[in-house]
Amino acid sequence: MDPEILKAAKRIGEERGIPVEVKSMGNSYYLYRDTTRWDKERKKRVKVSEYIGRITEHGLVERNRRTIYEFGNSELLLSAASDLIPELKHRFPDHWPEILAMSMIRAEDPRPIKLMKSAWEKLYASTQIDASLSENTIREKLRIIGSDYSAQRRFFQSLTTNSDKILFDLSSIFSRSENIKLAEKGHNPKHMHMDQINFALIFSGKRHKPVILEILPGSVRDYKAFDSIMEQYDIRECIIIADRGLTSYEMPRKKGIYLIVAIRRNFDALDFSMKLDRSFIFSNRWINFGVKDLGGKYLYMYEDTSLRAEEETNMIRKIESGEKEQKDLIVEREKLGKFAILSNMRSDPKEIYELYKSREEVEVAFDSMKNELENDKSYLHTTDGIRGYFFISFLSLYIYFSILEILKEKKLSQKISVKDALFELSKIYVIANGARRSVAEIPDRSQKIADAFGLKLYPKIVRS
Repeated sequence: MDPEILKAAKRIGEERGIPVEVKSMGNSYYLYRDTTRWDKERKKRVKVSEYIGRITEHGLVERNRRTIYEFGNSELLLSAASDLIPELKHRFPDHWPEILAMSMIRAEDPRPIKLMKSAWEKLYASTQIDASLSENTIREKLRIIGSDYSAQRRFFQSLTTNSDKILFDLSSIFSRSENIKLAEKGHNPKHMHMDQINFALIFSGKRHKPVILEILPGSVRDYKAFDSIMEQYDIRECIIIADRGLTSYEMPRKKGIYLIVAIRRNFDALDFSMKLDRSFIFSNRWINFGVKDLGGKYLYMYEDTSLRAEEETNMIRKIESGEKEQKDLIVEREKLGKFAILSNMRSDPKEIYELYKSREEVEVAFDSMKNELENDKSYLHTTDGIRGYFFISFLSLYIYFSILEILKEKKLSQKISVKDALFELSKIYVIANGARRSVAEIPDRSQKIADAFGLKLYPKIVRS
């Protein structure tokens, strides 16, 4: 390190009567107060670096002492992640601050890695958790986290219980990157001839949160891939929820394993004329249904009456424009608004429908992550880096679904999304002026959302 910088740092420390430490990032140097705080969980004092400002050989370029942080969203994200923190500290004692920070950022708004540092510094949590999120640090952390597969597996095991009903889902992320070795050619429902990474996402049926994320080679696309996962995590009962991309409709033969799969329209046993004489309401939509016993497996047929009206209207428009003929409507009419599910599970058809629809929430939550993989590929040259990246994405999903579950419990999920809640709460600021912290005036809508989540935003004046 430049000896002139060290001399300047020593002079500043002596002038202020505090211990200081210099850290280098790129071609710049930054000065920190070297202090400690009492860690209640570890029951000992731990080192804390308090940022002072940038330093040159001429002295300190001190930071603006008045800083504004996003507070409401920060508190909600920390609250949603609170049950993860003890196990993260246990399994990743040297890396948990960065793991937690990256997961919180991705839960709020998945961003490219290069923007994580600035996103983190906006959150009030950055004053409470000492996480380093420079691009080089993130790249190295992802590699280390991904290489410690044993710690990941034990972390996942801490989230599962034998008494829980486990829901499986299988999905894919496409990649054009030659650097990502896990990406392979494989079958997918979109029939895209691209390399892909498959992953199994395992949910808790009781808590409605993800508990395991397992990366699979891109060529693996069948429910049989779950056998090794079940043995590895000692899962006794599970429900595999799959889309139309499943290569086989063969039902599992192991006791306690159930398959729910949406079937293609050319499936031999599909009968669109079957009687649908019972109904239920789902998300304010009227759903008619019928069940057919196929001997060891069951065909569940559903008709969404709102979707049927929409599809019939679109068909009529195409007839009027000359794209279709009247005979096409006659042929297609009994199929409109319908889709079918095949399962070896005999249950309430509404429960089967709700279980299948629950995977849509997973797909929506994963969409942003899928889009960012290509943006971040320059950071993911190794298989370990990819595994670390997916682990962070898993944790962000856990935080996301923890917030979603609260919205459902409060019967607010139909009125406000997780993203909406975090956005409104981001309008609650803390103004930091030296050691003094004050909560700025809170908008009415933000206050109502904070109250719904039980966030404690007072006292209005606090000190660090």
